[in-house]
Amino acid sequence: MVYSPAMDTLNCIECFVRSAEAGSFAEAARRLGLTPAAVGKNVARLEAELQVRLFQRSTRSLSLTEAGEHFLREAASGLSGLQAAMANLSSLQGQPAGVLKVSMAPAFGRYYVMPLLPEFLARYPGVQPDFHFDNRPVDLIAEGFDAAVGGGFEMSPGMVARELAPAHRVLLASRAYLAEHGEPRAPDELARHDGILIRAPQIGRIRAMLLRNREGLQASIELRPRIVLGDPEAACQAALSHLGICLVAMPHALPHLVHGTLVRVLPDWYVDTGIISIHFAAQKLLPQKTRVFVDFVVEQFRAQGLAKRFSAH
Repeated sequence: MVYSPAMDTLNCIECFVRSAEAGSFAEAARRLGLTPAAVGKNVARLEAELQVRLFQRSTRSLSLTEAGEHFLREAASGLSGLQAAMANLSSLQGQPAGVLKVSMAPAFGRYYVMPLLPEFLARYPGVQPDFHFDNRPVDLIAEGFDAAVGGGFEMSPGMVARELAPAHRVLLASRAYLAEHGEPRAPDELARHDGILIRAPQIGRIRAMLLRNREGLQASIELRPRIVLGDPEAACQAALSHLGICLVAMPHALPHLVHGTLVRVLPDWYVDTGIISIHFAAQKLLPQKTRVFVDFVVEQFRAQGLAKRFSAH
C-alpha cells in the first residue's frame, strides 16, 4: 500500500488515542510497538496540525485538556472503523489478511487453539496470527487485541462475545493420594484433605467458590491449604505429585481425565463459573481477519463437540 500524508495523520491519531487510554506515552508505545519518543513526536505533530494542545504534560503525569477530551470522544470510535476499512482494503485478492492479535490462557491455547492453526492458515494464508498467552482477562480495545478467548471477561461497552462452551471447574487428585488419604464421599469431607489452591491473577488471592450438583444443591469448598499456586497447570502438576486435591477448569482437567493420570473427586459436584467465549469488538466494519477467525473457532468447537467435553455434568 502506498504511504500517504493521510496515513501519517491516522498514525498520529492512533498514538493520541492509545496515549489517552494508557495515561502515558511509554505504555502507549509498548502497546503500539514504538518508542515513547516516536509516540510523543506523533502526538506533537497532531497538535501542530490541529493547532490545539491535547495533553497537559508533566514529568509524572499525562492528562487530557478540555479540547483533548472532546477530540478523544470524536476520534476513538472512528479510528477503529477506519483501521478496519484499511485492513479490509489491503486484503490479498479479497482474502482476509494482516496481523491477528489474540489473547488466550496458555494451556487453553496450547491444547485447543494451536491444533486449529494448520487448517486455519491453509484457508487464510494472508493472516498472520500473533497469539498472546495470558492468565488474565485483557482490555481488547485499550491493548489493541483483535479477539480474546476465555471466561471471566467483563463485557465492557463496545464488546460482544460468541459462546464456545461452559466454564466448569472440577476437583482432581491422583489415585495414589486418594489411596493413601481416602476418597471423600461428600463435600463436608473435603476439610480433612490437603488442598492445592490457586490464586486468582485478577485479585491476587484465592477466590471462594461454591460446588453444585445436578440436583441444584450447593456446598462450600473447605480444603486444608497445603500449597498455593498462581497457575492451574502447576496445580495439576502438584496433584500428579500426590500433594493433594486441586480445583481446575475443565480445559485443564480434560487431558488428565482422558489419560487417567488424575481422577475426579466428588464426580457429581462441580463449580459453574459461566461461559467460555470468544470476545471481539462490536463494530459494523469488523476486519475480515477477525471475522473469519471468530467464525472458524466457533465452527471447530462445534465440530469437535468441545462444549459437551468441557461440561462437568
